[in-house]
Amino acid sequence: MWLLFAFLSAALLGFYDAFKKHSLRDNAVLPVLFLNTLFSSFLFLPFILLSAFSPAVLDGSLFEVPSAGWEVHRFILVKSFIVLTSWVFGYFGMKHLPLTIVGPINATRPVMVLVGAMLLFGERLNLWQWTGVLLAVLSFFLLSRSGRKEGIDFRHNRWIGFIVLAALAGALSGLYDKYLMKQLPPMLVQSWYNVYQVFIMCPVLLLLWYPKRRESTPFRWTWTIPCISLFLCAADFVYFYALSFDDSMISIVSMVRRGSVVVSFLFGALFFREKNLKSKAVDLILVLIGMFFLYLGSK
Repeated sequence: MWLLFAFLSAALLGFYDAFKKHSLRDNAVLPVLFLNTLFSSFLFLPFILLSAFSPAVLDGSLFEVPSAGWEVHRFILVKSFIVLTSWVFGYFGMKHLPLTIVGPINATRPVMVLVGAMLLFGERLNLWQWTGVLLAVLSFFLLSRSGRKEGIDFRHNRWIGFIVLAALAGALSGLYDKYLMKQLPPMLVQSWYNVYQVFIMCPVLLLLWYPKRRESTPFRWTWTIPCISLFLCAADFVYFYALSFDDSMISIVSMVRRGSVVVSFLFGALFFREKNLKSKAVDLILVLIGMFFLYLGSK
């Protein structure tokens, strides 16, 4: 059952990436990110308030947000910082890079999760998993060749570095999620980490963007901005629910979620009219084959 939720989360993430790319085109990054955190917190605030002041309404349901003290909330706050770090790097990178480049790079996160599990938890990779890792590395190399056709040098392009850093922070977040889901209810984590992100983003927006807003790309409203929050919250909700199953495996869930690259790649090809699709499609196929080998090795 948890695997079906992982696939649903992947599909929702693909739409999330497409709406994010549309919202960031010729737009200021930090206000878009702030609004994403704000709208996401608004989506969960009613559940927090109902659980606190009318507990009978949501008692025992999936949407109940249990009360917890600082000894629990400090771990959720750490989650907020990790996710926001990934988002800051990811948003800036996505603004300046084609979606058909960003998607396959993000799809290497399961490899990072596996390596992280090996380093942090002493896990050992089997032959299938090593094959998946090597295919992911090969696809990254081939993707850099595709990028050069568009004037993107992977070694000297800072936006590529931003996407890689976003993927690393995202992988760390995935490892941390599995740790949290073993001891905390999914709604408690998801609702409060979104709220905490708003408070973290407020000083960032006021100190870094607002004083220099006239010197950089101006902010403009677009209908896809609230769609970012809506699809992200839905994707994360089913993701956390999948991890709450006792037999769920973070390596498998993380891998399946990266299948979102198929949806985002199609959006990049059909709606954003991006270039060099044939060579990028080969890179994408290698990523997907690598994910399949990770699946075989994790069964």
